[in-house]
Amino acid sequence: MRRNTFLPFSRPDIGQDETNAVVDVLSSGWITSGPKVQDFEQAFAEYVCSPYALSLSSCTAGLHLAMNLLDLKPGDEVITTSLTWPATVNMIHLCGGKPVFVDVERNTINLDVSRVEEAITERTRAIIPVHFAGQACDLDGLRDICKRRGIEIIEDAAHAVGSEYKGKRIGSSDNIAIFSFHPIKNMTTGEGGMITTHDKETYDKLRLLRFHGVDKDAWRRYGKAEKEGYDLLIPGWKYNMTDMQAAIGVVQLKRLDEMTERREKLVALYDSLLRDVKGLTLPANVPYSIRHACHLYTLIVDKDKAGITRDEFMQEMKKLNIGTGLHFLAVHQLSFYKRHYPLPDGSLPETEYISERIVSLPLYSLMKETDVQDVVFAIQDILKRFKK
Repeated sequence: MRRNTFLPFSRPDIGQDETNAVVDVLSSGWITSGPKVQDFEQAFAEYVCSPYALSLSSCTAGLHLAMNLLDLKPGDEVITTSLTWPATVNMIHLCGGKPVFVDVERNTINLDVSRVEEAITERTRAIIPVHFAGQACDLDGLRDICKRRGIEIIEDAAHAVGSEYKGKRIGSSDNIAIFSFHPIKNMTTGEGGMITTHDKETYDKLRLLRFHGVDKDAWRRYGKAEKEGYDLLIPGWKYNMTDMQAAIGVVQLKRLDEMTERREKLVALYDSLLRDVKGLTLPANVPYSIRHACHLYTLIVDKDKAGITRDEFMQEMKKLNIGTGLHFLAVHQLSFYKRHYPLPDGSLPETEYISERIVSLPLYSLMKETDVQDVVFAIQDILKRFKK
């Protein structure tokens, strides 16, 4: 049965409090980086239990700055997953490093830690695990490897705001973690990101790199108590967040646990309604203690089992007025990386299997239970028509 209205894959949960907060900033006369940015950074640091949090214009900006800190030399390697948005890998390449791909676990779609050590060479500088869909990677396993081998961990936590690993929030670790506030994420600032660290020296350098490398941002340059003048300490970029974005972030952060709980309930409903639907593989949980942020709900659509390819499935869902997402196509199979870092087909068998079959169902905190039911009814209808 076709819905009367289109159900999008995702939609930001923005309420009147967020609107009022932005209006207050607009009325204040200060709309770029200022007091609201400071409030948001402090609140986020407290939320994830990190001494330092630095807001940014995007998660990609955070990845760029983190890679810059490594001071990569030609031939230096950074290990990561191919099942990620290209930004993760782009920043390795653009900062002079060589991306080295390690396969994922088919059931969790997280980096397969058992395969990491065999990929390490004397040129390996860092590992970037991606907490896929908001489910934490095996950080203890990675820390053990990295501690023995003298390698940095940089967590791509774009999906993981609100996630926990063994009772601690993602972002509370000693290493850098980088978050996204894109509109489809569990909380949003319109666009934006955050980077957390425990190291004061790292924080100070990141803060310089975020805003041109000058020793004063706009709030400190033009504030009443500041002396005139500024200095350039190192060349940097312009990756600062505005007070308009931060005002939204302050409100969204207060609502984050509530919105995550709503996502958890929707995921539980998906699980219960899809458990007995043959032809699909549902997302699996890791064996260790976590809190899943439930950023994505992904299915594996295998034509041999479902009678339909992933791409055909997505088209059929669209015909039934239901949106879907694609997270992700394997980066090593995209044109640029096939040319510059070619790998033989089958080099990453689990990654390639998943990349050809994965699809994300609608999931956001404004969804209703009846929306989930509509999605499941549509899936059942499609499979009934296509299964042999």
